[in-house]
Amino acid sequence: MDEKISLEAIALYGDAYTGKILDRFFSSKEKITGSEILSLCNVQQVNLFVIRELFKTWKGETKNLKSPYFAYDNPDVKEALEHLMSVLSKNISIDRPHFEPLLKKAVSQTLLVVFDPYDFFAMIITGQDNKLEVSPFKEEIRYLKVNKAPLERMLQKLEEKGVREISGNEAFSILDQILEEVSFNPEDVEEYLEKFSSVLPLDASSFYVAKPLPPATIKPVEPEQREEKQKAQETVKEYSKPAGIAQQPVQASTSINETMTRSNRPSIVDNFQKIAKIKDSLTINQKFMFTKVLFHGDFELFSKAIDHLDKLDNIKAALRYIEDEHASAWDNESEEFHEFMELIEKRFV
Repeated sequence: MDEKISLEAIALYGDAYTGKILDRFFSSKEKITGSEILSLCNVQQVNLFVIRELFKTWKGETKNLKSPYFAYDNPDVKEALEHLMSVLSKNISIDRPHFEPLLKKAVSQTLLVVFDPYDFFAMIITGQDNKLEVSPFKEEIRYLKVNKAPLERMLQKLEEKGVREISGNEAFSILDQILEEVSFNPEDVEEYLEKFSSVLPLDASSFYVAKPLPPATIKPVEPEQREEKQKAQETVKEYSKPAGIAQQPVQASTSINETMTRSNRPSIVDNFQKIAKIKDSLTINQKFMFTKVLFHGDFELFSKAIDHLDKLDNIKAALRYIEDEHASAWDNESEEFHEFMELIEKRFV
């Protein structure tokens, strides 16, 4: 993975784009209606995501309706509430302060599904507590018009099996199979670039962070940090085999430590961004790709490995754990492997 999406960059553009749209619309009006939302932006996916958020808000509010006096679960009451929702949907009226966060979220998610659908897929299928509930999942897809084929196929499979809920592990595995089955190729971004740029100029390259990070974005290394990193690097060297081993017969497999020591990739000392926990620093796309490539689609195994690594005290223990538990099944030359190991280094140096 030579590049990864920057959620911060997407949010920054989304905020600026939202400001332009709101300034234009609310310059002559105090509130926006449902029909006006559907024609607000020239990117229809943005408008649909706003409607989706309104619908989710309504579902959340009605779900919380409980009373010792009234039977809200009565079929007649439920039908009346559905009718009320139909009436309310035709009487939407939102002022700018309340509408702004809805539009910001809709814009950011549209940018994500257009420019990095894999990130968006992972966000949708993970759900809450690493579980996918089919009913809310179906509602999510209902409002999705961009890069929706894999998720539609996934929903079809789940409904055919009569599944109501599955674990994150199963969801990742099913989606992985589907992406191969449908030979998924993300939609061309040029159309969306043009539409977004008609409101606010958009350079899609600004959404991606190259690896390694450009020098301008690298934080200065304090003397204390440099000393700590040097100690960690010495630990790696001590745990690695001596340099003279090159004259011995080459073994069938290469150890994690040998790979890390011989690697030509930039040193952490030149690109230092220490992290407190691996789990907290992972992007959604990294979770998806690490699960798929390194942990064979087993999201639970991936989660357990991350939790275990975050509990360790030093890089030597972390490398030994990877060597003993996972390295035999990993491709030490892959980009995913090196990105994963870089996170481990940043956790302990």
